[in-house]
Amino acid sequence: MSDGILSKAATMEIPISSNGDTSSLPEDDGLEQDLQQVMVSGPNLNETSIVSGGYGGTAEGIIPTGTIKGPGLHPPPPGPPPGGEEVVRGIAVEKFDIVKKWGINTYKCTKQLLSERFGRGSRTVDLELETQIELLRETKRKYESVLQLARALTAHLYSLVQTQHALGDAFADLSQKSPELQEEFGYNAETQKLLCKNGETLLGAVNFFVSSINTLVNKTMEDTLMTVKQYETARLEYDAYRTDLEELSMGPRDAGAVSRLDAAQSQFQSHKDKYEKLRADVAIKLKFLEENKVGAGTGVWGGLGGHRTGRWQFNIKLKTPGAEKPSWLEEQ
Repeated sequence: MSDGILSKAATMEIPISSNGDTSSLPEDDGLEQDLQQVMVSGPNLNETSIVSGGYGGTAEGIIPTGTIKGPGLHPPPPGPPPGGEEVVRGIAVEKFDIVKKWGINTYKCTKQLLSERFGRGSRTVDLELETQIELLRETKRKYESVLQLARALTAHLYSLVQTQHALGDAFADLSQKSPELQEEFGYNAETQKLLCKNGETLLGAVNFFVSSINTLVNKTMEDTLMTVKQYETARLEYDAYRTDLEELSMGPRDAGAVSRLDAAQSQFQSHKDKYEKLRADVAIKLKFLEENKVGAGTGVWGGLGGHRTGRWQFNIKLKTPGAEKPSWLEEQ
């Protein structure tokens, strides 16, 4: 991570007091969700493949029916090729190691999470970054509300345009069947058609608005928040292995302890690198969102502004040129 980013991120270890004050801590359901997040990613057992159905032949102990001839039996198939047992044993050991590492990591992270929640440990906090993350989450919730309202507006506008179209057709039919009011009904039929045409234009603008907000909320912001989740998991792992290293450092220094300390130092450095990389990734994505907020806002919100697109400006004239008598709509 570059010095510039490190200088901006006020990263520190925040000790959590053990006086029982949990007023600032999330509710129990938040703890349950965090524990589920720790457990959700199980070991990847697809890194190796296990040969099934014996050593390339039929299942062990099963004789193919085609080998039976008359009253006698064909000899059983030959045994596994040389080295076959060693290959399978190696695969099994490798998978066991994967499960073992996952179990140890899950234990350490769960221990660290519980320690943080119950005030017996410390956690690394980047105050500036976490403030920006919380602001993003709050902004996303507000935009989701706007998106819901905009979709409702689209449905209402569509219904309105359909009604205006049907009303225009009804006026047109009445103008043909009522000679004494032909001019009035014809005028109002044209008015409804004009309203319908402008309503369709507005509907198109709102549809574009909904599409833009949906992309912003469910793609751009969601992608950033997915990286945030990875960063938060990496932070928990980093603190778990940091705590483990600190505890080993304070213990006795016999031969076994030195070996364990070296291994813990290596694991800690690996998780530290992962944590700092994801922290930098989150900072970059948040900066990108901030820099593009004005441009995106103009593109998204401008579609409904009217002053730029004129899509809200209908300028409908309810009085036909040269007509002295207003329509009955104007009189109401």
